[in-house]
Parts: sequence; C-alpha cells; structure tokens
Amino acid sequence: MSIPVLAVAGFLGAGKTTLLNHLLRNGRGARIGVLVNDFGSVNIDAMLVAGQVDAMASLSNGCICCVAEDGEVAEMLGKLAAVRPALDLIVVEASGVAEPPAVARTIMTADSDDFHYAGLILVVNATEPEFGHGLPVADLVVLNRAGDATDVDAVVARIRAQNPRVPVQPTDFARIDPTLLIDIPERAPQAQLSFDELLHDEHDHEHPVYQSVEYTSEAVLNPRRLLALLRDRPEGLYRAKGFVDFGAGHRYLLQLVGGSLRLQKRRGTGTQLVCIGTGMDTDTVHAALHQCTTEPADDNAILGVHKYVVQ
Repeated sequence: MSIPVLAVAGFLGAGKTTLLNHLLRNGRGARIGVLVNDFGSVNIDAMLVAGQVDAMASLSNGCICCVAEDGEVAEMLGKLAAVRPALDLIVVEASGVAEPPAVARTIMTADSDDFHYAGLILVVNATEPEFGHGLPVADLVVLNRAGDATDVDAVVARIRAQNPRVPVQPTDFARIDPTLLIDIPERAPQAQLSFDELLHDEHDHEHPVYQSVEYTSEAVLNPRRLLALLRDRPEGLYRAKGFVDFGAGHRYLLQLVGGSLRLQKRRGTGTQLVCIGTGMDTDTVHAALHQCTTEPADDNAILGVHKYVVQ
C-alpha cells in the first residue's frame, strides 16, 4: 500500500509546527510519520513534535529543496514508509525559508511504490499575510490567526486572485478538523485534549468545519466528464475518495487530494464516492457528479484515465 505524503509549508511563524502538533494530538488513532526540516544546525521543530509522533525523521543544516539531489529525502521517506505497523500518513514540514513549489517538486521526484505525493498545505498568518510563490501550488490554505486579523475577507480575496479555487480554511491556533486531511481509522478512540488545548478550549471546539457530499450511482460514469470535473474542481473541494465505475469492467478506487489524483483497478460495479471540502457548495458538487452520468462516453474516453492509474 502506498502511503500519502502531505507537505506543510509557509513562512516563519505562520503556524506550521502548531498545525502539525494539533494533527498529531487529534489524529484519533491515525498513525502519522513526520519528516521535519528546520533550517539550521539545531532542529527545534523536531524537538517540538518529539514524543507525539509514530515515526520521525529530520533534516538539519540544509533546506529540503537543496538536499533533494543526493537522494536524502527519498531515503528518509522510504524509511518512514517501511515502519511497521504501517503509517496512515507522512507529513513533511518544510522550513520557513523553503519555497513551496520546490518542496512539492522534491517530494514528487522522490515518489516510489511505497509512498506518493498527496498535496501541499500552505499555512498563512492572517495578521501578516505572506504568500511567496506558494499559492499556485497550494492544495489547501490554512489561514491562521484569523481571529486577530482586521480584515480576513481582504486576505481571502488576495488568495483568490492568485488561486481562485483553492480551499481556504480560516482558523485560530492552526486548528482544523483532521478529517479534512486524513481518513480517521474507525477503530480509533476519541483523542484526549492536551493541557494546552484545554487552555484554549473556547477557540477549539471540534465541530466539523468541512462539508462532505456522498454520491452513489449504478449508472456508468463518463470518464471525460469526471476527469474534467476533478481538474477544474468546484470551489472548496479538497479531497475525494471512493469507487468510480466507467463501465465495461473499468472500475477504480479513486483518491483525490488537491490536484493529485490516483486510480487503482477494482472489481465490482457501481459508484460510491465521498467528496470533502471547506466552503464548498454541496448542491453544486452533487449536481456536477450527476452530470457525469447523463452523457454516454465514446470508446476512446477511457484512454484519458490511464495516466492516473497506479498498481
């Protein structure tokens, strides 16, 4: 099984490590591995997450983008992917000086059968918003310290100007519902809040802040229409998972995170799909999925699917 690798990027002080610590404390049983990259001889971020993570590796005294050529990133991700019991997710926390496009490229280049790039989360300080070159490659923007910002809507407008469809999640203390990012194991017990989170409980009630759409159909999907929908995603749509049936034995397990789409061949018939996002119009998404069944596909339509298929 290939483990998803999620990158977390953003400027210094935006809240990347806070987000990572929140995810680790509230993963509700999900096994999470972390590759931390703090630019400097002392890896402070690794110290902050130590003891909360199922497996960890760290890069110090070198930016993740600059050590890619010697294979160190691929080697460390490979070691995390080999941990047993298997991890559910690997998170790469880039240093504040790392350029998000280079971080994404580094992980994609390191791709193997054991792990795969699953998107980039850009953490932005809403009180002092800096984006660098991160917005065009971001699959989700976590707008941190939104409660302290004088005009959150203006910041969101700046984000939309560069990436109109990226989901934006305003928050405080970098706290977002983990379900937006990862599949929570059904076996997992409810996590107990840490002392720090109890102090800020008024800011962090774990009410769902995401929307989901469940779509089930026995009708065959048109591959071209579905791929077009996933390429030009409705505003706010971040993840999709489930089974899609294109007919004639072409049924696949679909996993979408941001702009990263993977399909794996599966037996059976019928489509069962769950779409997850933030600020998403659920009626629009459901209607768009239904439109994928209304027009029969020609014999060549399935060819566009092949480049997304993995073993």
